[in-house]
Amino acid sequence: MATKMLMPKLSDTMEEGVILKWRKKEGESIKSGDILADIQSDKADMEQEAYDSGVILKLFAKEGEGVKVGAPLAIIGKAGEDISSLLTGAVTASIAPKQQSVPAATAPVHAPVQEVATLANSDVRVKASPLAKKIAEEKKIDLRSIAGSGPYGRIVKADVESKSGSSSMPRKILAPMQTKEIPHSMMRKTIAKRLLESKSTIPHFYLTIEMNMKRAIDFRNSFNDATGTKISYNDIVVKAVALALRENPKANSSFFPEKIVQHGRIDVSVAVAVDDGLITPVIRNTDQKTLPEISAETKELAKRAREGKLKPEEFTNGTFTVSNLGMYDIENFAAIINPPEGAILAVGSIVEKPIVENGQVVAGHTMKVTMSCDHRVVDGAVGAQFLQSFKRIMENPLMLVI
Repeated sequence: MATKMLMPKLSDTMEEGVILKWRKKEGESIKSGDILADIQSDKADMEQEAYDSGVILKLFAKEGEGVKVGAPLAIIGKAGEDISSLLTGAVTASIAPKQQSVPAATAPVHAPVQEVATLANSDVRVKASPLAKKIAEEKKIDLRSIAGSGPYGRIVKADVESKSGSSSMPRKILAPMQTKEIPHSMMRKTIAKRLLESKSTIPHFYLTIEMNMKRAIDFRNSFNDATGTKISYNDIVVKAVALALRENPKANSSFFPEKIVQHGRIDVSVAVAVDDGLITPVIRNTDQKTLPEISAETKELAKRAREGKLKPEEFTNGTFTVSNLGMYDIENFAAIINPPEGAILAVGSIVEKPIVENGQVVAGHTMKVTMSCDHRVVDGAVGAQFLQSFKRIMENPLMLVI
């Protein structure tokens, strides 16, 4: 008997999936467990297996189309079997095929009428008034070397006269940039929805603390030299967060409408930038793992996140998130909480600056972190105590290995 296969819910936030590629065609035989299609969810690209064996009698969507969760994907049955009853009322809600980019609309801009000069031996078209062109021709000035001060960058008389009396180097003409319209990916739609809900419904408050990184820098250098591994500052931060959560378990909590859950596990999510946005792979039982183990697992999860190969269980159900922008020279920022987690730690760059030690001003290195807290879960004192523990561990990094 023919059966209808529906679009599965591949993540907790997925509402629809995009058919990247059909592995089988209508009329082909398929066995239970064979790969039917490659599907893009809001978090990753996944292979979808067939649930039944038989012949593919119907495929409901084209490659590049989106199908809502619970809508039909395919009908599998016996060759020649009547499937009219399964087709009745079968509606597959789809979105437009994915596109890389759409050229900007070419509607005319309501701007003053302008003369456009086409220069010899060049494809560059320069906007200039007739008088400016005449003066430039008389004085043998290349209009491409002049920045126009008129409307919409138009070169006017004053620009040419100013150039003729100037000894400045010729101005480099930059190629025009193309405006693009980029359709929302599944991931971008989900990010937009979840972050809007987080910022709109969660009462955020922020706590910032600064720490002396001298010992952490020396510790990392010595650890890498002694072990031959290459742990990063982020690995140190993640481990320090896990140990600080053990000391402050109330900060390791999540809010639900009917209860607050204080987790007995410490699973630290690490924010990773991917092409379509952001994803948070989870380091399970972070407090139980060594720095080299955290480093290796973070690198592997980040690699597969960028390739779109993470499994749902690898990026869901974290208890606390770390977001690090220090590698981009960001000194301090506030992150948006990843619900239902109760907090997220935003990590800035290590900054070299004067500090006071033993009453003397000396050269030092500091780092700021900002904790965004859900006030329904984490009170000010709880967040402050967590940051005190975190700072103490970061400034005494031998605590990470003993």
